[in-house]
Amino acid sequence: MQWSIQEIARLTGVTSRTLRHYDAVGLLPAGRTTASGPRRYDRTALVRLQRILLLRDLGLGLADIAEVLDSGQDEATALRGHLASLRAEEGRLARQIASVERTIAALEKDPEEKEAIMAKDMLDGFDHTQYEHEVTERWGRDAYQTGDAWWRGLGEDGQREWKARLDELIKAWTDAAEAGLDPASDEAQAVAARHAAWLVSVPGTPGHGEGRPDRDYLLGLADLYVADERFAANYGGTDGAMFVRDVLRVYAERAYPGVKA
Repeated sequence: MQWSIQEIARLTGVTSRTLRHYDAVGLLPAGRTTASGPRRYDRTALVRLQRILLLRDLGLGLADIAEVLDSGQDEATALRGHLASLRAEEGRLARQIASVERTIAALEKDPEEKEAIMAKDMLDGFDHTQYEHEVTERWGRDAYQTGDAWWRGLGEDGQREWKARLDELIKAWTDAAEAGLDPASDEAQAVAARHAAWLVSVPGTPGHGEGRPDRDYLLGLADLYVADERFAANYGGTDGAMFVRDVLRVYAERAYPGVKA
């Protein structure tokens, strides 16, 4: 059985334009009844599309998705890995919901009882482990394990301080974007330098210990901030994320002379 591009778009919510792009770049080749005929998709293509959408939701770019899909792993084994990631995400979301419900319930009680809210209960489910599969796929198991051990070793106080530092950095980005700064301006580049220093402060990060992040890692993150809604939301949406990306690209051009960003 085969399906037309319009049928696939209707079933999946993926636009025909996106499907044509996937075909053009070789990510999701479509068959044709004739050389000039309309695109048709068979069962194998549907399974591949399902994996593309799963990996895209995990934050991978198209080049990384193609590398994963063409790794030679059989479909069933690969999908079991994706399923494990989805179940882990499902569990994390359930913990977040329960955590927020507990916080609301506690806040609606007497003022004295508000003090009884424990940080570990409020923050349950809001942890970095949701990115384990994604980090491992992109930068290797060692990178995740090193970063995970560092994070757990911070303790609750250290984790709160680190999150506060991140909040300050994000505010600096949003303030710079709202001010309409030129990405190449000294003010914008100062925020980029803070961002780079923040990245390499985490053990396991490509470039940790070298004083600056790995160039490809930095530029990959810059693109990811725009492509992934989860990251873009941190910077006020797509427009804010695009500003961050543009500033980091200028930073990369200056920090890595002779290498075109």
